[in-house]
Amino acid sequence: MAGPEDTQSNGRRLLSAPAAAAAEVLEAIGTGAYVVDEQGRVIAVNSRAEQLLDLPAGDLLGHDAHDLLHRDAHGQPMPRTQCRMRGAFHAGRAAQADEDYFARKDGSTLPISWSIAPFDLGACERGTLVLFHARRPEPDAPEPAATLLPDLERLALLAATTTQLTSTLDVDEALRRLVTLVVPRLADWAIIDLITERDEVWRTVVVEAAGAALVPHEELQGPMPPVPEESPMPLSRALRGVASTLAGPQTYQGQPDSGIAVEQRRLFDATGIHSAAIAPIRSTRAVLGALTLGRAKQSGDFHTADLPLIEDIARRAGLALDNARLYQRQRKVAETMQNHLLPQMPRVSGLQMAVRYLPAPDASQVGGDWYDAFSLSDGATALAIGDVVGHDLEAAAGMAQVRNMLRAYAWALREPPSRIVERLDEAVTHITDVTMATMILARVEEADEGGWKLSWTNAGHPPPLLISHDGLADYLTAGHGILLGTGAGKPRVDATALLPPGSTLLLYTDGLIEESGHSLDEGLHRLRRHAAALAHRPLASFTDQLLRRVRPSANDDDVALLALRVPTLT
Repeated sequence: MAGPEDTQSNGRRLLSAPAAAAAEVLEAIGTGAYVVDEQGRVIAVNSRAEQLLDLPAGDLLGHDAHDLLHRDAHGQPMPRTQCRMRGAFHAGRAAQADEDYFARKDGSTLPISWSIAPFDLGACERGTLVLFHARRPEPDAPEPAATLLPDLERLALLAATTTQLTSTLDVDEALRRLVTLVVPRLADWAIIDLITERDEVWRTVVVEAAGAALVPHEELQGPMPPVPEESPMPLSRALRGVASTLAGPQTYQGQPDSGIAVEQRRLFDATGIHSAAIAPIRSTRAVLGALTLGRAKQSGDFHTADLPLIEDIARRAGLALDNARLYQRQRKVAETMQNHLLPQMPRVSGLQMAVRYLPAPDASQVGGDWYDAFSLSDGATALAIGDVVGHDLEAAAGMAQVRNMLRAYAWALREPPSRIVERLDEAVTHITDVTMATMILARVEEADEGGWKLSWTNAGHPPPLLISHDGLADYLTAGHGILLGTGAGKPRVDATALLPPGSTLLLYTDGLIEESGHSLDEGLHRLRRHAAALAHRPLASFTDQLLRRVRPSANDDDVALLALRVPTLT
């Protein structure tokens, strides 16, 4: 596995994907900032940190931050046991300090204030974000204007904003976190207007701080008029991405120049806000909306010096919302494609069939689970269920390839299931992008002596479960072989069983039985026990209740389920 950097070029290093993403975020921060990995090594740094330390990124990346930078008041290396920052780093908690020292390239020390917070690097990697600034103003630097928060509180808020908003890919959750970060710390009202993918404006959030509670005002939420192209009014400018602005009730008391101005007057009248700061929410690609912070019961007005902080918060919100929207769009495309590709069940005289498909709860986990049932050219009925390895749009596309090829082979070749799956395995290896997949192909037909006969082959999939009308449940473990895509070329075997009158055959994917921290045998036992208890239920109720009872609550995988019931004796 590659480290935080791979090669060196012109004094800078090529960063890994998580580190490169972190570096992009850091550049938006107006103070010195770097990120360390779980070992305390620097994996990303911004240009402001390079300036303050007089060290190029190439001299920082890959080095232990404590050994390289931390010094005592006399410029000597700081013992690890005395370093407050390192203690907080190991505890995985946020912390800050007003007085500390970093080493500069020329050997001098830089008096600093710092703040650290946990930082999510994605892909199950954790890091720590360090923000710092010089305690002494640099020579000839202008005297800073009064700001909304003291420097350390400001840095801590920005660090928390970055960490919390970038660690979710759910738009609603990101908005909720944004509101809790700014209300009541900066204002007692927060209003978020978002521009939809159809370029319509929607007042998505109107929240008031009432004591310790945050109270939504849904009566003030809803669709907004379109954004006027040349209006000088504050919200209109923000929604065009022009500028951040201060506003008050008097701003909207004149003749309105647009429908948005009318809505703004209504907002100020309803909320009693006497001072507001409005900032655009932007991504690198587009304007996504506007953030309005308002003060009604809180004393004091917003000032121009407060706008840079609110702009910083809105900019971080824009990056997080854009990522969440892109992720949810990909999930919707994959789910739509998957749902359209999953077929309707055929009508077979004497047989009942029910199918269910549940997507993974996490937007990142759209998967390749699938089922199928169709009539064969000789009058038998084919049943299939499978799982293409992966959890993304490619997995859903791979599922479609496998299912369609299986249908073609099964219809054209009057061969047993094992031979059809052998041919499918060869095709998957050579003419698809599918790396590996599991599946069961079964054939159901009327037996010569009456009743129904099942023949099947299993390519690395969880075994079918057969439940009798009296509640006896057994796994059909015969006919098992290796999964598709290995290239092993081993012959596959078939198995055959008679289906007792009134019995139910259940095919399912591993998302129904797998649970983190528990063995597969535990999941199989749970499924058998509940399936036996539900054997008397009508088939639709049987499948619904089975999903509700058996699927683990912490399941992060999609689930496909196909149930078939044969008739009872008359």
